[in-house]
This record gives sequence, C-alpha cells and structure tokens, in this order.
Amino acid sequence: MLNILQKGLLVGCLSLFTQSLFSQTKGLTNTQSSKYAKLQSVDIGAVSWTKGFWADRFEVCKKTMVPTLWNRYNDTITCHAFHNFEVAAGLAKGRFRGPSFHDGDFYKTLEAVSAMYASTKDPQLEGWLDHAIEVIGKAQKPDGYIYTKSIIEQKASGKTQMFDDKLSFEAYNFGHLMTAACIHYRVTGKTSLLNIAKKATDFLIGFYNTASPEQARNAICPSHYMGIIEMYRTTKEPRYLALAEKLITIRGESEGTDDNSDRVPFRKMTKVIGHAVRANYLFAGVADVYAETGDATLLAPLNALWDDVINHKMYVTGACGALYDGVSPDGTAYKPDTVQKIHQAYGRSYQLPNHSAHNETCANIGNLLWNWRMLQLTAEAKYADIMELALYNSILSGVNLEGNKFFYTNPLSASKDYPYLMRWHGGRSPYISKSNCCPPNVVRTVAEVNNYVYSLAKDGLYINLYGGSSLQTTLENGQKLWVEQQTNYPWEGNITLDLKEIPSQNYTIYLRIPSWTTGAEIFINGKKLNQTVAIGEYVGIKQNWKKGDKLTLRLAMPTQLLESNPLVEETRNQVAVKRGPIVYCLESADLSSSQKLSSILIPTTTQWIPKKQKIVNTEVTALEGSVKLVIDNQWKNSLYRPVSTNTQTTKVSLIPYFAWANRGDTEMSVWLPVSR
Repeated sequence: MLNILQKGLLVGCLSLFTQSLFSQTKGLTNTQSSKYAKLQSVDIGAVSWTKGFWADRFEVCKKTMVPTLWNRYNDTITCHAFHNFEVAAGLAKGRFRGPSFHDGDFYKTLEAVSAMYASTKDPQLEGWLDHAIEVIGKAQKPDGYIYTKSIIEQKASGKTQMFDDKLSFEAYNFGHLMTAACIHYRVTGKTSLLNIAKKATDFLIGFYNTASPEQARNAICPSHYMGIIEMYRTTKEPRYLALAEKLITIRGESEGTDDNSDRVPFRKMTKVIGHAVRANYLFAGVADVYAETGDATLLAPLNALWDDVINHKMYVTGACGALYDGVSPDGTAYKPDTVQKIHQAYGRSYQLPNHSAHNETCANIGNLLWNWRMLQLTAEAKYADIMELALYNSILSGVNLEGNKFFYTNPLSASKDYPYLMRWHGGRSPYISKSNCCPPNVVRTVAEVNNYVYSLAKDGLYINLYGGSSLQTTLENGQKLWVEQQTNYPWEGNITLDLKEIPSQNYTIYLRIPSWTTGAEIFINGKKLNQTVAIGEYVGIKQNWKKGDKLTLRLAMPTQLLESNPLVEETRNQVAVKRGPIVYCLESADLSSSQKLSSILIPTTTQWIPKKQKIVNTEVTALEGSVKLVIDNQWKNSLYRPVSTNTQTTKVSLIPYFAWANRGDTEMSVWLPVSR
C-alpha cells in the first residue's frame, strides 16, 4: 500500500504529466501557433490596470460584479444554474429549472472568476472554482455528455435523446464549457476543467459522426466553434480542428432558417439577417478556423459580412441586432415564397429603429469577439476601432455603474410616452428572469478587457486600446518587455508609454490612430517625430530603443456631431454627439421638470464644453452646451400639426451613453433633432 506521502507524490507527478500534454501558451485567444494570424495575445495576467477609466471599472468588477454574479448563480431560489449541476450529479434532488442555456451561463461565470483570479490570485476565487468544477465533473456522463437539462430529464424518463430539440442550447453550453476550461487552465495550470471539456469535445466528435442532418443543425448560437478551436490550440489535438471545419461545412446542408444564419451554407452567405448573437458568434468562430487553416473560402464571406454589418446594420454605439421580432422575406431555400420569423435579429440594411432597438448585450459582445479575431488575422486598425466603440458604449451600457444591475437590451432612446411595452423594457435588473445570459457575459468581458489592450507580432508590439496599464511579459526570444501606459483616456487624448524594458534592436511599436480623431502627433522623449501619421491605421515606430524611453501620442479629441445615412429613416435630420470613442446621450435626469426631452433641438453651432460630472459612484466627462427648447410640445390626440417655431435657448448636459439609467427610470435619447 502507498503511504500518504507516496500517494501525494504520485498524484503530483500525474498532474504534471497531464499538464505537459497541453500547450503552455496563455493568451485569451491563443494564436501564437496560428499560421494565418498576424497577431497573438499576450499572456492572461500580463496586463494589469494601474489608474484611470478601466482601472476603475475593473475595481467595480472585482468588488461587486464577480461576487454578485457568483452569489446569484449559486442561489437556489432565484437562479438554479449551479443547483442543476448538483441535481445532475446526484448530490441533490429536484428537477431542472431555468432556461436551457443555464449551463452556459454558469460556464461564463466560471470564466469571469478565472479571469479575475488571473489578476488578483485571490484564494477565495480559486476555492470557488475548485468546488464548482468538482461538481460539474460528477454531473458529466461517462461518454462525455454534459447538459444538465437533458441529464436530469433522462434520469426521470429513461429517454436518451440528444440534440433533438432545434431550440436546444446543448452545443452552446458545450462551447462555453470549452472556452472557460481553456481560460481556467491557462490561469491556474490545473487540468480539472480542461479534462471535462476534453471529454465533452471527444463526445461531439463521436456524435457528429452519426448524427442525422436535423440533429446536426440543432446547434443554435454556435459558441462551440470558438470553444473547439481554443481546445485545439490548447491540446494540439488535430481531431478538434477537423471537427470545427466539419461543423462549418454542414451548416446549411439541411433546411435551415435565417434566424439561425443557416438557411444557406456559410460559404454562400453575403448578407446578415437573423439572430444577432448567433450570427456574431458564428462569424467569430469561423474567423478562428481561418486562423488555423487559411481557407480562403471562409475569409471571403467574413469580409463581405463584416462590410454588411458595419456599413449597413450597426448602431452608432457599436450595437447589433435591431429587431425584437420580425420576418425575413427571403424565406427558406426550399420555400422561397414564404417568410420566416426572426427575433433579436439583424434587420434589413439601414433598418435601425431607436425606441424599439433590441441590441442585446450578448450581441454587442459578439461584435467585440468577432472584431478581435479579425484584428488578430489582419492587424488592421479598423477592427480595433469597432472593438473600442462597442466596449465603451453598447457593452458597458449592459451593466450599471455600481456593478450589480444589468440590461438585456440597449435601445438608443427611451420615452415614457412610447405606446408599446417591450418584453425586456424598463430599468436595470439584478436578475433578468426571462433570459439572464447577458450578465455573466458582460462580467467576463469587463474582467478580460486588459487582454485586448496589447498584441504581439514577430517584429513588435501593437497598442490596440488605450488605458492606464502595465504590460510585463517575456517574448519568444527570451527578451523582457515591460511597458507602462499613462493616460486619462477616454476623457483626454494624451497617452504616454514608459518603456521600462524593451528589445533594443529594431523593435517596432505600433500605435493605433483611431478613426474618430482629426489629428495625431507622436513624440519620443519630448521630441516630435517627423513621420506620416494616417488616421484610422496603425503607425509603426521602429527604433533602437533604450530602457527609459518615453513614447507619447497626442490625439485631437473634438466633440463631433454625427449624422446617419439618409436611408436610415429613424434618424433623418437628427444628430448624435460623440467625443473620442464615447457616444453621448441626453437623459431626462439632467432636465428640469418643465423641460421635455422631445422638445430639445441641437444647433450645429453649439460649442460643447467638457465638464466633470459624478453619476452614482463614477466620475465622467459630460458635455455642456446651449440648445433650443421648443415651447409648445403638446401632442395629445395629435398625429400631425404645423411646425412650432416658438423656441428659447437653454443649456443641457449630455452624459456618456453607457452611464444612462443609473438614476432611476428615465427618458433618454442618443439621436436628437438638429437645428441648422
């Protein structure tokens, strides 16, 4: 018999052996060995926030968002996500409760906790993870199948059907398990969750070898494409890459729907019409596959679909998915004279309503995930521009400033007079009972923003996003890289990079020059650099650097009035106000009781003055300016009336869009009528 010490040594050796089987790269998305990706992630935990906007948001995430999320998902009264695993594992009695994607919500929670642990090394977080993973392992079936809804119901009925429900989220849940497992492994070095995900991925390989065409297409919201590729990157198992390629190929082979973006095979897609979360997850996953294969038949549709979304169907905030409920006039491949229901979906080009905009937070996060992968493929700044736009506006709007209440939808205007009660309408909620998928998604995103700031290329360092931060890592050649970024971005446009340690010979630092700026200047140790700076691109600065060099970027940050394409009917003769990456809105909390938000007109000559303003617990930069107020604004029982010319001048304060709805049930609008 082995004594306790011998057993411990054996377990430790087995653990080290198991870990050695897997890739030790630690990026958020590991493109280090991806032949067709120009950029790779820095290690998780290599970037820490120091001071400023994202440092403040991260602190709220650490102190409130993550603990609130964890407590909620371990709550057996309101939310039953973790309890479902306990029931499936035979550790508790009960039935499955909650939506079919509840497992995936809990896996996103595990990812959020893992990402936070990467920065804090808080042993309490590690304890949470260890306990949850132990229960999940007990719930998993011997063949690798892990879906608590089905497992619990199978125990009660004796039936063994899988993937038979076209509205099932089995594959979606599997995908978030895989992603969480890879992040957990890279952060902790533990293989406990990774082994569970490996069994689940192996199960999918066997399942799809024998699945019927109908079962094969019952994989809505395909987060598993991203998950499978991360499993491939982590384990180097070629069967996983083959599985991801197969899943893309079989999409659209049987009768599909526009709602699920599988009416036609992916390689034939040119336009986006359908559920925005499912579409964006699909595009992100396909981009991952292209990074590994270089399959040009995947890249061409990705480029066409990106153009369709960004130039025809995306909101000024970076939000996606205009429609609550609608129909696709394209019908199906087999019934072209019919229409199909689409919901939470992209509509037609330029179909961008404001009051009824759906803009699910998960779809906006999907936009980030897709553009992050396109950035890694190409190193083109336009993708980082969209990432930044979504992060500061349509993603941050999904969580309140205190970090304990959430939005499912993100409309661009809200009015108490609006005659329709939207299904997800209203103020922020600590728990969105109809669908709580967005809170864990936005929390994991905020916990991981530091991983998007920098990227590495063979010849240098890319600065994708700006924020007070410290990057410390070791390059592939063994050289140290330590960069401190100091800035009050996004409120100010001055950024300084303090190069603490950097390769001295011919190393390039690539600075992103945002497309929103009107001018940029670069200085090295206080001396202006005589180099062409193109707006909307990365500018590469190749130097023989020395320790202690300071690289400064000064971005012009004017307040700009934006107008939309005239084909966007809802915003004709209206303007949105933007300063830097921040989109602003007018909220009724900043108006007097006698002023109606719908009575405000924005003169094109208004001079907007940045002013500090505190909302709840957060200091933001508001914009103050003089506008026109329509005196007669009574519309009761009136559909039309003569134009009112009775106006007076008044002052208003605009706030960042992400900060609205933190002061009660208020009215709000991003787009406001223009007075020329």
